[in-house]
Amino acid sequence: MAQSISVSSSQSVTPPISVGMRFAALCQNLATLTLLLLALPINATIVVISQLLNILTFPFQKKQTTVTAAEKKNILISGGKMTKALQLARFFHAAGHRVVLTETHKYWLSGHRFSRAVNKFYTTPVPEKDSQVYTQAIIDIVKRENIDIYIPVTSPIASYYDALAKPALSEYCEVFHIDAPTCEMLDDKFAFSEKARSFGLSVPKSFKITTPEQVLNFDFSGETRKYIIKSIPYDSVRRLDLTKLPCETTEETEAFVRSLPISPQKPWIMQEFIPGKEYCTHSTVRDGVLRLHCCCESSAFQVNYENVENPKIREWVRHFVKELEVTGQLSFDFIEAEDGKIYAIECNPRTHSAITIFHDRLQQAANAYLSKEPITEPLQALPNSKPTYWTYHEVWRLNEIRSFSQLRNWIKNMWRGTDAIYKFDDALPFLMVHHWQITLLLLKNLFKLKGWTRIDFNIGKLVELGGD
Repeated sequence: MAQSISVSSSQSVTPPISVGMRFAALCQNLATLTLLLLALPINATIVVISQLLNILTFPFQKKQTTVTAAEKKNILISGGKMTKALQLARFFHAAGHRVVLTETHKYWLSGHRFSRAVNKFYTTPVPEKDSQVYTQAIIDIVKRENIDIYIPVTSPIASYYDALAKPALSEYCEVFHIDAPTCEMLDDKFAFSEKARSFGLSVPKSFKITTPEQVLNFDFSGETRKYIIKSIPYDSVRRLDLTKLPCETTEETEAFVRSLPISPQKPWIMQEFIPGKEYCTHSTVRDGVLRLHCCCESSAFQVNYENVENPKIREWVRHFVKELEVTGQLSFDFIEAEDGKIYAIECNPRTHSAITIFHDRLQQAANAYLSKEPITEPLQALPNSKPTYWTYHEVWRLNEIRSFSQLRNWIKNMWRGTDAIYKFDDALPFLMVHHWQITLLLLKNLFKLKGWTRIDFNIGKLVELGGD
């Protein structure tokens, strides 16, 4: 509970906005809206053609495999603004189940509500404002729609509140999520590290930091590696800062550390920085059994996913979830050091966007969530599955290209991959996310003269200081 209090209290402190900042926000929002308006005819043409071709070819399309009436389930999925929620909806729809999607009131404009995979869409209160009101709102939907299983697709903050709601919700349906104490432990980067270490699994050397002085007084002289420092409560902006400690000078180290909002209420973790290749994973787990797993190379702002086979990481995850005996969705970040040894950096107790690489294993993925039959190996992406990307992120990257070889690689990546939102037989979300959901969020910020750090088309939001 301390974690959620610290998050909300940090969000309540809003720095004053100067005239210059308001003007910059005005220009930023107007410029972005103009670019989206220019892209609208292209996007709309693609979607309209897709829709028409689907109508014309419908009589010749392969009939969808459906479950029997007795097996058909009503499935509630939260996080409706995010691509990963859309992907889950497509899993279950392809397998013949009925999907109900939810999001908080702020994101009533979710473009995914227009997907053919979504039967109903509801909005709920923000859970951190009043967890009991939020829980009751979910219960009301569960009862109204006769939901059989609730699968949260949460933001970093909301994952705890869905875990908190699990006992009450479990009286009405199955809840595919971990319990609150486990969620709190996994979300705490330091507590997770200690738990993994207790299972005999490899993690970097870590220290919990509650005051700047703990870092400033730390003796780095005996360390063979540098350190990085990360907020334990989720920080959507500072999470990308990988400044190495100590800095070049003592003065630089002190200036950097004192610029961070470190306190006992908002603790940080100082973690050994291990050079190597970074990976991210998604794991679907039932009763401690790994039922679906994927692994991708990672980056600070991840918007590309391509499955890679890494047995050492898969076995690390299998060992961890077996020891923990949980049911739910977990995502891990790993480093593979130069000597080949792997280290888990952190665990996020929620769905990872890497699940989009199962775009061509829809029914099998649905079964991985719902089936309780014994398995020997988890479902993995096909070796020839196309990598996923978000087209508008890729278009934005064009302004970073400085050479012909970079342009050639960009074209190659676009050609060999597939958009995570666009699907030929479900094209409407591709139009509505970019030119409805994001556009309305930008208009809202324009009227408030409020800026943002970046647009995350994957998560379906504007990333803002102090935002969700």
